[in-house]
Amino acid sequence: MIPYDEILRARDTIAGLVTRTPLVRLDADSDAEIHLKLETLQPVNSFKLRGAGNAVLQATDEELAGGVVTASAGNMAQGVAYAARLRGVPATIIVPEGAPETKIAAVERFGGTVVKLPYDDWWRVLVEGRYEEAAGLFVHPVDDPKVMAGNGTIGLELLEDLPDVDAVIVPYGGGGLIAGIASAVKATRPDVAFYAVEPVTGATVRASLDAGHPVEVDYQRSFVDGAGSRSLILPVWEQHARDLIDGSLTVSLEETAAAIRLIAERVRVIAEGAGALATAAALAGKAGGGKIACIVSGGNIDPQVFCRILNGETPQ
Repeated sequence: MIPYDEILRARDTIAGLVTRTPLVRLDADSDAEIHLKLETLQPVNSFKLRGAGNAVLQATDEELAGGVVTASAGNMAQGVAYAARLRGVPATIIVPEGAPETKIAAVERFGGTVVKLPYDDWWRVLVEGRYEEAAGLFVHPVDDPKVMAGNGTIGLELLEDLPDVDAVIVPYGGGGLIAGIASAVKATRPDVAFYAVEPVTGATVRASLDAGHPVEVDYQRSFVDGAGSRSLILPVWEQHARDLIDGSLTVSLEETAAAIRLIAERVRVIAEGAGALATAAALAGKAGGGKIACIVSGGNIDPQVFCRILNGETPQ
């Protein structure tokens, strides 16, 4: 678990940088009472600013002498670029080829320099936590205690707004989001159930839990670009996420697209693929009944893809 004191420290560090996002009730035909934590309303339209901001703002001037570097499909890239601009240092962002142009454009708008790599090479940078061709402090999007502590501030807000929550569903990409939130919530409410949700196109948590040990899956890229992967980031899984997760859920691309449409229709909020996973799982009854909080983690989706989904399509 991430130390509770570090999450409280993170809350103070990023106060004024991030938005205290609302928790809204979703009007839906469901046995559960579904609430949405709208991290789409952050300045970079995703939760990633919490962790990135905490890591960059707590770094010393000496650590930032060469700027900052991260590897991200888009949302962490924006968070790091945004926070680096506040510190007045350059940001180098390593992205996989095919990353959404909406996210790349936002990184460049915040002053970040984008380096595109083939997916396998990008994944290697992510797993190894370094990119030798760029100087600067490497802020890992997942495997960084300060990043996870920043993510944990979501859990503090959840308990303030819904103290009797029964379960929380969190999209799982690398595990840093669920590790942070669950650490914050379970520090005072250990009975709250936490479910990791992934797309069926990259359900490595489900496969690893079923096998009883970490396994690699046949990952297929899709419009759900911020969650799901071919393998677990082992340090995060072994040291943090595994013992905080009460169950693993998977949803189809069709269920995810339907959730994006419903969120847009009922809440008037744009959710990206990963951002809609938790809602999709709750709507399908996969987390049971009671009061369920769904983390809508981000809203950075290419407009063309979003329009296709609103028109009833499920982009493959």
